[in-house]
Amino acid sequence: MSQKIKTTCPYCGVGCGVIVSQDERGAVTVAGDPDHPSNYGRLCSKGSALAETLGHEGRLLSPMVDGCVSDWDEALDTAAKGFQRMVRDHGPDAVAFYVSGQLLTEDYYVANKLMKGFIGSANIDTNSRLCMSSAVVAHKRAYGADIMPCSYEDLERAKLIVLAGSNTAWCHPVLYQRMMESKRQNPDLQVIVIDPRATPTAETADLHLPIKPGSDALLFNGLLVYLEQGGERNGLFVNQATQACDEALSAAKSDAESIEHVAAGCGLSVELVERFYRLFARTERVVTLYSQGINQSSSGVDKINAIINCHLLTGRIGRPGMGPFSLTGQPNAMGGREVGGLANQLAAHMAIESAADRERVQRFWDAPAIPQKGGLKAVDLFSAIEAGKVRAVWIMATNPAVSLPDSDQVRRALAQCELVVVSDCMALTDTTAYAHVLFPASTWGERSGTVTSSERRLSRQRAFLDTPGMARPDWWIISQVAQRMGFQGQFDYRQPKDVFREHAALSGFENAGTRGFDISGLADLSDLQYESLSPTQWPLTSSTPQGTARLFGDGVFFTPDRKARFVPVTHQLPRNQADATYPLILNTGRVRDHWHTLTRTGLSPRLASHTIEPYAEIHPQDAQGFGVVQGALAQVESACGSVIVRVKVTTNQQQGSLFIPMHWNTQFAETGRVNVLLPGVVDPLSGQPEFKHGRVAIQERRFAWHGFLFSRRQLQPSGAVYWARSRGAGFWHYEIAGDSTPENWAEMARSYLCSKGHEVGWMEYTDRAANRYRAARFENNILESCLFIGPDLKLPPRDWIAALFKKHSLDATERASLLSGHAPDEKADVGKTICACHGVGEKRILEGIRIHGLNSVQAIADQLKAGSGCGSCVPEIRAMLAAS
Repeated sequence: MSQKIKTTCPYCGVGCGVIVSQDERGAVTVAGDPDHPSNYGRLCSKGSALAETLGHEGRLLSPMVDGCVSDWDEALDTAAKGFQRMVRDHGPDAVAFYVSGQLLTEDYYVANKLMKGFIGSANIDTNSRLCMSSAVVAHKRAYGADIMPCSYEDLERAKLIVLAGSNTAWCHPVLYQRMMESKRQNPDLQVIVIDPRATPTAETADLHLPIKPGSDALLFNGLLVYLEQGGERNGLFVNQATQACDEALSAAKSDAESIEHVAAGCGLSVELVERFYRLFARTERVVTLYSQGINQSSSGVDKINAIINCHLLTGRIGRPGMGPFSLTGQPNAMGGREVGGLANQLAAHMAIESAADRERVQRFWDAPAIPQKGGLKAVDLFSAIEAGKVRAVWIMATNPAVSLPDSDQVRRALAQCELVVVSDCMALTDTTAYAHVLFPASTWGERSGTVTSSERRLSRQRAFLDTPGMARPDWWIISQVAQRMGFQGQFDYRQPKDVFREHAALSGFENAGTRGFDISGLADLSDLQYESLSPTQWPLTSSTPQGTARLFGDGVFFTPDRKARFVPVTHQLPRNQADATYPLILNTGRVRDHWHTLTRTGLSPRLASHTIEPYAEIHPQDAQGFGVVQGALAQVESACGSVIVRVKVTTNQQQGSLFIPMHWNTQFAETGRVNVLLPGVVDPLSGQPEFKHGRVAIQERRFAWHGFLFSRRQLQPSGAVYWARSRGAGFWHYEIAGDSTPENWAEMARSYLCSKGHEVGWMEYTDRAANRYRAARFENNILESCLFIGPDLKLPPRDWIAALFKKHSLDATERASLLSGHAPDEKADVGKTICACHGVGEKRILEGIRIHGLNSVQAIADQLKAGSGCGSCVPEIRAMLAAS
């Protein structure tokens, strides 16, 4: 009999419920939870593949001190004494924590409590600074609190959905499915996408505004003026529930003189702008969703307030089917904000600049000190580490050596920092390489606690696996360090439920409705009630025990006079404008099947099959102008650094811009870390970095040879200047290229594929005149590895070769085909993976369209299953149908 556990997905901020089944042999399967109100059984490709990421490959299984295996006592004492020494010798601000939206709320709470209440510094910031901090500031300016007013059900009740800076189909696929299902049931629902790129989301929208990068505030200022001039102001709501409307309108009118002016500034046609404005004006139930395309900007706060202003003017907030809606990036970015995980916050949404709030938190915690001002935000924090102002840093569940802008600066900072402590589940990341103390942390499936989704919904993550090795949960590690620093009584937690109850009690402590975040109704949960806690939205108090679906429907906000604030906004161009040296604008973001820096999704063959290496999308005219071609390798440079990536030529990319994904790290593509290109430019109000507007140049990167190899083992392809690896089903796939041709290909191949003194079966083919080489290594007649080299990009298809690794032996025909580079029959070559959920290749779909007459997405889903899973491949299938 299998055991079933209900838990929550560890990826994006949608917060999908999953049901994990585990049989007697320990085999795990994952399915969507049909009862969870975030997803009702749906899962995206990443969630569906969770079971493939649960192995112990690459795990950190014991504490490490100075590169040597240690035990918990030594590692904890080393960290605690190091922090104590820094505080004693240099003051509390010499210590910093850098934490993560991957932490559970209980972990986050203990970390924030230790830093702000007991070390006495506000130098605790989070990687949520990189994705959500502009939304935090905008919400506080408009509402008086960091509150997201909507619910997911508003997406199904809306008549118009505006997606601003959000490739929802790839980044929040389950919400995208809910929207598309709502549209199927209600054809009157209109979807508008505002994005410089023609993303998969834009391709399925009713209207796409390919806006000039960075001009969003101008577009929404123009909308505000249009709504006012068209008589769309909700006078009763504006007069009774808001302040500063006239000031915001005056600023918008000065900024957006006319629709023609807006269209020119946004790079859009007048007709397109007018159509968007008319749809918004005539539709009562409008939800405007914004995500990283808005947030990750040097003026992200103003952009969000420009959006909120439009909803305040029309009163389209707090009622079903309407409101401004922030889509959260990480599974617990909102939970981290609840506990004060940002450097400029206190716990429970209290303000660090408020003396009353500081006194209240200090008293509740019985803490020796609360900092008087905010601490260093992420980019400034690592600058301070390099400058020697911060001498000790504890990094938890994140990889800043890859994810922060100007990531080579982060590496320089960590390399010279006196004490670097890292808590992680993985042994080798770009960041753990700099650690003096490494703590092995438990991860999804092994830990228990809570997370909060984009719609303010608390859900449980529950453990269903034994914790491997000496790994421990983060809350326990932090508590142990705190106790060794002399704070035993205040950190004597036995279980995560102890932390949660304290967190819930603090949210209601001396609150009386003045703070929006309040889960005091959960403060007295019994152990059993905590274990069985159902997904519920806050506020959740004794008077609202079932939670709260949406906020501000009563026109009451959390400002001192309880009225919302319009915020005057003036459109600002991004600070990184293109110039003659760096003529292209760089935009970064996610791909469909990967997550953050690949430490989890990089282990899944299913997820790695869709996008196997870093790439740069470029418009055909730019490709021609800069001399790069489809499939070639190119070097992209900025004032900060350079990368080498594969070229993708597409009209989906706006002319004058490049798009490069954010995910690749040194373990998966040594030259593919895109954040080396981006300077540490931030929004001055939020500190959120500008990830959508870098300045770069691109040129062809010529190589003497190109190749690829497959191996059942991880290899280090020495001699390859470019390499990128991805996980396959039972093998690793490497794309490689080098500058110098070896004198002896066979010697180089054996250095890649063979262990010294190990007898193996070996086949090879050499055409020295054409500079082509192929080799295959066998063990007991099983294909163990193979290598293909050529002078250019004309190399055999990869997919049918990958399929050979599923075979227990290869016959003579298959061996001959392998060296010839031609599939033994055409059906063996299925083409690149389109549907990751069901492993359906491009050629199989094209065959279904052209030969079997499959003429719709539904027909393809019915016959081939492609598109019937998470649905994020549907835009690609639609494009294939259109092209055929």
